[in-house]
Amino acid sequence: MNIEIIITFGVLLAVLYALLRMRAAADMALMGGLTLLLIAGVVDLENAMMGFANEGLITVAVLFVVAEGLRQTGAITFIGQDLLGQPATLKSAQSRIMFPVAIMSAFMNNTPVVAMMMPMISDWAKKNRFSISHLLMPLSYAAILGGMCTLYGTSTTLVVNGLLKNVQEERAAKVIEESAAEDVEDVEKNNSAEVASGKKSSYGISLFELAWVGLPASVAGLLFLLFFAHVLIPERISAMTQFDDPREYSVEMLVNPGSQLIGKTIEQAGLRHLPGMYLMEIDRDDQILAAVASDTRIKENDRLVFVGIVESIVDLQKMNGLTPATDQVFKVDSPRSERVLIEAVVSNRYPFVNMTIRESRFRSQYNAAVIAVSRNGQRIRKKIGDIKLISGDTLLVEAHPAFIERQRNSRDFFLVSQVEDSSPLRYELAWIARAIFALMVVLVVGFHWEMLEASLLAAGLMIVTRCLRGAEARRSVDWSILVTIGAGLGIGKAIEQSGADDFIVNNLIQITGQNPTLMLALICGITMIFTNLITAKAAAGLFFPIAVAASVALDVDLMPFVIGVMIAAASSFATPIGYQTNLMVFGPGGYRYSDFLRVGGPLSIIVWIITVIITPMVWPF
Repeated sequence: MNIEIIITFGVLLAVLYALLRMRAAADMALMGGLTLLLIAGVVDLENAMMGFANEGLITVAVLFVVAEGLRQTGAITFIGQDLLGQPATLKSAQSRIMFPVAIMSAFMNNTPVVAMMMPMISDWAKKNRFSISHLLMPLSYAAILGGMCTLYGTSTTLVVNGLLKNVQEERAAKVIEESAAEDVEDVEKNNSAEVASGKKSSYGISLFELAWVGLPASVAGLLFLLFFAHVLIPERISAMTQFDDPREYSVEMLVNPGSQLIGKTIEQAGLRHLPGMYLMEIDRDDQILAAVASDTRIKENDRLVFVGIVESIVDLQKMNGLTPATDQVFKVDSPRSERVLIEAVVSNRYPFVNMTIRESRFRSQYNAAVIAVSRNGQRIRKKIGDIKLISGDTLLVEAHPAFIERQRNSRDFFLVSQVEDSSPLRYELAWIARAIFALMVVLVVGFHWEMLEASLLAAGLMIVTRCLRGAEARRSVDWSILVTIGAGLGIGKAIEQSGADDFIVNNLIQITGQNPTLMLALICGITMIFTNLITAKAAAGLFFPIAVAASVALDVDLMPFVIGVMIAAASSFATPIGYQTNLMVFGPGGYRYSDFLRVGGPLSIIVWIITVIITPMVWPF
């Protein structure tokens, strides 16, 4: 063991300590480890930075933009009330979540799928009286399992595929160098013919190739969750509850002409059991329908009067077919898709105290429309325009984000703050977003485009068609994930350059002998352990060079080990820190670390067994 291997192992232990004991952020810990290896001379600058040029990493970044376009247009909100329905049992509720989410995650990155589904499922759980802790963990696990079935279902697979392409290209170049000139011409002709016939599009794996292992593992995992999750997951109290907010507003929403809600009953439209909000009355043709019954049918131009907290008003804002009933909303000088909801507290220097909102010409003065008013945490039983504002009133206004900067230091308001994630969705563009996403899939599957090329085109079309704006595209990229991937791949290069990969493999051979199946089982098992400790992307970056070294040492094909690392690195079930979807549901579900180990431990073993059995059958050694 040379000094470079010792330094590499020392840095890896330091990274593990920072992640597990100090709870450092994965991107900071891995970037710090890569920096130490670079300074120590274990890895040169070119190899250290090579991870940030990985094709898979760039594809992940672009797919964030594509997913944001789908989210901003509400392109997948159809999976909400109509698909989830009203299940009678917890097991039925879990199945209605897991199977659609697994299918969706196979065709788009699983992280944005969970991000889009979480608020929908939280509301649905409250309406149907289910504990949210019984639903969010199966949501995350279903997304991870579904992501194993295709090339771009999870960013981990994309990253490993990028590494695989590099190795295959290097090996092909080496073969060409060692071959005679006439042999090279034959190889090039054969490759060209294969490309033209569609048999060979590029190095790496194809879009659905991983499904040979991923699909059986996913089905087995989903069945395990369906039959045992309701027993293994305890009922927890969420660390984040909507009802901590004392501000209660009264808000009127107008049913638009052509709305999909027209003709539905209040129950069918999902307006009966809104979390943190209730439908107080309907104003229809100047007649007030109080104590609205569940079977009351919605008509065009109904004015629905709701009472509730601000988070629920955000949900109403995003409901297709409803808009705020005040006509002032349509007179603000910016498109609705560019506006946000803002809370502003009226100060004692507000120039229009004791004047109604209509008399003060609030919209003209501030280029903002008042949606609702709360006074001492209670609703005010008046139409918005007739409310006389006094010092201390909290206004919920719809305006361009520039309103915040203009009024932050104004004497008119004590406090101005934006309501998170409150921009109205662009439902009129949903069909375009769906068409763009379908085009991306068709180009990859039917025309053998590279995933990066197809996703770049899709992202560009999302911006050109205004499904999302440039600023939203920039904000949609999770840079911490990209840094984690790039740094993890850089550390993987350090393991390879220092010779630590050969050292590890030689010691593993002492355990497994020359048996490639045992080696595959061991590499998969260790990768699964590390993916739960240091994040999936980091584990993939660290164990890919070990997989390559194992194939060389045993003189067998590389593919079984690569597929094993792909599946194992994506199998982050046993801890909340291994994968971002687990972290996303950790707080809202009120979970403990032991909950993930109780459910995710057996699930990991199931996936591990299936991977070790099936992989050599499809990709022989």
